[in-house]
Amino acid sequence: MDTSMDIIELNRVEVEELEDMLDEYDRAYIQYKIEGAIHIGIKQDGQLIAGVDACMTSFKILYISTVYVDERYRRLGLGTKLMGEVEKRARELGANMIRLDTFDWQGREFYLALGYEQAGNYTSVEDGFSEYFFVKRV
Repeated sequence: MDTSMDIIELNRVEVEELEDMLDEYDRAYIQYKIEGAIHIGIKQDGQLIAGVDACMTSFKILYISTVYVDERYRRLGLGTKLMGEVEKRARELGANMIRLDTFDWQGREFYLALGYEQAGNYTSVEDGFSEYFFVKRV
């Protein structure tokens, strides 16, 4: 190994270059264009109280990065309503599956109740949390 190879901090342009290199590599395995996103929310009196952010990823999987319902509005069906709309829109985008992750203080039981399958989890005893990974075929 060449000893002149050092680990460096990447700038924004280099990060984009790295992502482009991965995209180019992935083209050998992913034969279709990945497009689409879902950004929906619920407002009351002009105030955002709930929402979901998701995007299409490889292999026609919709990845949900954010689901949030203001604490004052929880247990009123808003999360269920949003997730139903996400599933409908995911099918329209051509998704075959939805995936998401959640921490133990967030929505594990909520996703189980909606029919999401827990695909894995881990616990960090030293940091005091668990994270759960879910999938649902649509």
